[in-house]
Amino acid sequence: MQSKTAFFLLIFFSACFFANELMAQQQELDLFNTTRTDYNRKGMVILGSWAVGNMLWGGIEASQTTGSDKAFHQMNLYWNSVNLIIAGFGYWQASKSPEAMSLWETIEAQQGIEKVLLVNAALDLGYMAGGLYLKERGLRKGNQRLQGFGKSIILQGAFLLTFDAIMYGFHSHHAQALPEFVNQLSLGPTGFSLRIPLQ
Repeated sequence: MQSKTAFFLLIFFSACFFANELMAQQQELDLFNTTRTDYNRKGMVILGSWAVGNMLWGGIEASQTTGSDKAFHQMNLYWNSVNLIIAGFGYWQASKSPEAMSLWETIEAQQGIEKVLLVNAALDLGYMAGGLYLKERGLRKGNQRLQGFGKSIILQGAFLLTFDAIMYGFHSHHAQALPEFVNQLSLGPTGFSLRIPLQ
């Protein structure tokens, strides 16, 4: 009788310990995901601030300048009206109450944001190349509007490239915490197992 009681107590305390460890793991995952969304939210504030600043600057200067300078400021205004929409939507998404995510969902979300930033960086280089083309074409054709548009797109592409590179650096550094979770998992012939450290 005593052996049965001892056995059930052992099972009970083992289950409690295991449950506590799982809760601790989930809390760590939640903190990891909260940090990621916090980076995104702050990034959208920076992008939105850049957009508003450029729109104000572009709106004022476009009304007071002529030629390529006017076109430069007009494009800054147009371009950043789109940036402001993107920043607003991104901020709204990052500010939503995050749901508890599993380890696999966390890995997918982390890899997803890093891929998006790398694709964006490639697009930024394309914007800059397109701006250079417009600027050179404007110079060849004597078209000040194209010259101004080209200069603006080069500037906006350079900012976005810097922005995406910095954001990628933060997210990539943050992702280094993931192996701590992954290393506690092992794949066997019958499925996955979780290693729970005792210290």
